[in-house]
Formats: sequence, C-alpha cells, structure tokens
Amino acid sequence: MVTYKSPREIELLKVAGNVVYQTHQYIKPFIKEGITTKEIDRLCEEFIRSKGCTPSFKGCEGFPNAVCTSVNDCVVHGVPGDYKLKNGDIITIDIGACYKGYHGDSGWTYAVGDISEEDKLLLKYTEEALYEGIKAAKVGNRVGDIGYAIEQYALAHDMDIVEEFVGHGVGTDVHEDPQVPHYGDKGTGMLLKEGMVIAIEPMLSMHSAELYILDDGLTAFTEDGSNVAQYEHTIAITKDGPIILTGDDSNG
Repeated sequence: MVTYKSPREIELLKVAGNVVYQTHQYIKPFIKEGITTKEIDRLCEEFIRSKGCTPSFKGCEGFPNAVCTSVNDCVVHGVPGDYKLKNGDIITIDIGACYKGYHGDSGWTYAVGDISEEDKLLLKYTEEALYEGIKAAKVGNRVGDIGYAIEQYALAHDMDIVEEFVGHGVGTDVHEDPQVPHYGDKGTGMLLKEGMVIAIEPMLSMHSAELYILDDGLTAFTEDGSNVAQYEHTIAITKDGPIILTGDDSNG
C-alpha cells in the first residue's frame, strides 16, 4: 500500500536524508586504495550514529551491516568484509539512516584512484540517467514515465539496465510501495501524486547486466564480470516538482 506523506513527515524524511548525504560526504576522503570495505562500514555507522540516527540497513531483510559496499561487478548488497580497495576499482556505497522512525536512502558509485575510460563513462552516464528519472517524477506523470526516461537515456548510450532490482517507496520503512522500475513505457503504472516519497536508483552496465545471486540470498554479481554503477536519491513528489531529500538540496 502506498502512503502519502504529510509536510511534517517530509521534514523528518529530509532530516534522515540529509544525514545520508552528510555520510556520503564524510566517507569520500577515505575511499582510497588499501582501505577495507569493513572499515568503510564502521566509519559510516559511527558517523550515522553521531548524528542521532541509526543505520537503516542493519538487520533489514537479514543484511548484517550498516552500509552496502558493492565493488566492481557486484551489482547490489555487497557485504562489507576484509576486501581491500585497489587502484582502478569502482565501489557503490549504499547508505540508509533512520531519524525518529523515518528513513533516508542513497547509493553512490565512487572511483578508487585511476579508473578506466570505460568506467569513467559508466559512472557519468549512470548518474545522468538518475537525474533523467528524477525530472520525470512529477505530479500527474506515472511510474512508467520515470522508467521510460531512464531506459531511453541508457539505450542512447548503449548501456544495459539491471532489471531485477528496482526503486521503491521510502517512509517509516526503508522499502515501501510502490516499486519503481528503471525501464518502462510512458503513461503506464501508478499515478504520481503529491506526498509520495520514492527512491530512484538505476543500476547500469556498459556490457551485460545479466546477474546471479549468491547463496546468502542478498549479494548479486554480473554473470560476465561487467562492472555496474548505481546512483540513487530519495525524492519527494510535490506540486512544485521533485525535491531531492538525500542531496545537496536537502541542506536548504
């Protein structure tokens, strides 16, 4: 069931989203060759808690850590561990924070040192695809319009879309209705109304986005070892257009 958030609830979601944004800014300088994904997780969790929030993902659907750290061909839900980042890696850090029962959710892909020209394009185009989807998230449009905007952008740049994982509503649960696919047809799906809060999170590859999931039931990798990037914002749909709750705009 889709819930429509009041102005008061959106303000609480904005606080949570701003902590997510701040956590991304905090962790950026640490994303260097030699740091382990477990250390990234620890630093993020400590920062989130220092801001009066709790990590949204810890214990969510069996996930054991505060943040997801997905390196290179890991599509989503990478579990932090002893892996040390290497020059040329890319890493998606997906961060969630809960403030007074309300969640913020944003994943971002980062370069580790010097990455390939192809991966530079992968990061650039995936981030741009996210903003194409956000532009379509307007009152009166439909969920399919968001997916259509992302898909058309991806196809124009010869990219493949991960279809198995989609965006979602955000509120007092980190994953709520509606589902928000990153592909679709114009004018289809649920009508977008004021008060909806959703996460849009395209995951794209320059090659094949076919994937497999590990026995843990959480972590996914591409079948052919292709790298994947993901960019995600939580947004509120308002009569004045979409408001990003997990970005620089959330600082006012």
